[in-house]
Amino acid sequence: MKNKTVSLVSLMTLSLALVACGKGSEGGNATAARESTAPKLGIRPQGDETVKIDKAMIHNADLPKIYDYIDSHIDEHVNNLQKWIQQPSISNTGEGIQESAEMVKGFFDQLGCQKTQVYDVGKTKWGQQGNPVVYANCNEGAKKTLVIYWMYDTMPVTQPDLWKAPPFEGRLVEQAPYKKVLIGRGAVNSKGPEMSMLNALMSIKAVTGKLPVNLIFVAEGDEERMDIGYNKFVTSHPELMKGADAMYTFGFQQGGSGFVLSGSEGCVFVELTTSGKSWGRGPVYSDIHGGNKRSVDSPAWRHIQMLSKLTDASGNKVMIPGFYDNIVPLTPEKDAELHAQAKGVDMKKAAEGLGVARFTSDDPYEMLKMARYGTSMNLDGIWGGNMFAGGSGAILPNKITSKHNFRYVPNMTGPDIVAKLRKYLDQLGYKDVEINIVGDVPWAKRSTDNEIGRSVYAAFDQFGIGHAPITAIESIGGGYWPAYLFAGNGAPFDIPIVGGMLGSGGNAHAANEYYVIEGAGKVYGMAGAEKSVVAVLYNYAGLNGPIAATPPPAKKN
Repeated sequence: MKNKTVSLVSLMTLSLALVACGKGSEGGNATAARESTAPKLGIRPQGDETVKIDKAMIHNADLPKIYDYIDSHIDEHVNNLQKWIQQPSISNTGEGIQESAEMVKGFFDQLGCQKTQVYDVGKTKWGQQGNPVVYANCNEGAKKTLVIYWMYDTMPVTQPDLWKAPPFEGRLVEQAPYKKVLIGRGAVNSKGPEMSMLNALMSIKAVTGKLPVNLIFVAEGDEERMDIGYNKFVTSHPELMKGADAMYTFGFQQGGSGFVLSGSEGCVFVELTTSGKSWGRGPVYSDIHGGNKRSVDSPAWRHIQMLSKLTDASGNKVMIPGFYDNIVPLTPEKDAELHAQAKGVDMKKAAEGLGVARFTSDDPYEMLKMARYGTSMNLDGIWGGNMFAGGSGAILPNKITSKHNFRYVPNMTGPDIVAKLRKYLDQLGYKDVEINIVGDVPWAKRSTDNEIGRSVYAAFDQFGIGHAPITAIESIGGGYWPAYLFAGNGAPFDIPIVGGMLGSGGNAHAANEYYVIEGAGKVYGMAGAEKSVVAVLYNYAGLNGPIAATPPPAKKN
């Protein structure tokens, strides 16, 4: 794919669409020009949704105008997402990364941010060159300032033959129960939610001329590479985020419920490499003919035998001595919350939605507990020798490498896990096996009991979406992201961190990744996602009446 050509076309087209969202005669002329050339997608803003905004909870006269604007411009907004999907941005290979960074800067320029810049972060603490970070400061003269976390990189396409539409086309297809979803790499992770956020911000400015809060964007291109560049940028330039009151990031619904992101689990990525040269047996320079296995040792078989000792036979229990030490048990409150949430889980539907045959446990409580607060060692990939599908081709590899991510929780640490792994491999007789640390994202405990958290929950209430109760208990939640850089404990910042909005999608990191364009039932489509971002910002700015009161204090987890 010709990245630069795709990028320039995408950026020019998207820029025209976003400029047209501006106010004044020039914006009006651009709107007329765009409407004559932009494709008519026929998007139904409300789709087949059975939920709707409670008008009694709208206390600002600008909100209905902004919501109407979003509805009337939803075709253009979807087209904006299609253009972004058409620009590859694969951090593991570098494909389209530089072009994508400039494209994201263009988004922030069109939003009217006073300062926008693509930063070359240089070499990171783990030795690799970091991908660019895109920074923007949008000073609206407001009382409150939010840091907005974004990522513009995506995973590679590993199984292209399984896609129902090309991964970089952005095709709209029907996918029950939704009449329209957008298929594409990055659709839900995370260009769909982020473009919904950008469309929402542009809509606010088109209607009112200014945003209700000041924004500081920090968009990374290394989320799928352990946030190595993001770490370098935040630790090197803390002055650029100075004065932020809280961090807000994108999100989506889980089923028909609202999900609020706060903390983060920990994750350390390592590569294990066995080679004939380090071992002193087998091929020492390059791969050799596979027929030589009759008389030559195999580093590959030795590597497989080594891996078999790191977990039990099920692969679900880590056998590294001391791995489970230091784990802090869940509080009774969090445990009770999981039990309550488990009552509404249909395990069959949950498995089908994820694309798996079944979970490691058939008990919904155990599944939720492991999914959100569990630990694991995964085999993400393994390579060496003959990597070509089909045919024969006898090869005895001289080197084999496997990649692993360890998910960990308080009070475990990445360096401690790696140290225990090294000690165990040495004890097993694998002192020659190399451990390369790709990156480490420590866990971060945060609460949703703060102004930005209550603003998100209030938006869910305004849109008729159920959610867990506001809680003062700090927890990590499921999934890792670089929240730790804003969560105290020696980090550059210690501020509230919350992510949450409506909309949905699925198949992140998998074939046929999608984002819901026309909603159905209790799941909002793209228009609803955009409106929810508007609601959150107006709630947080105090421009839509009072929000929910703080619950009674609860002890921390």
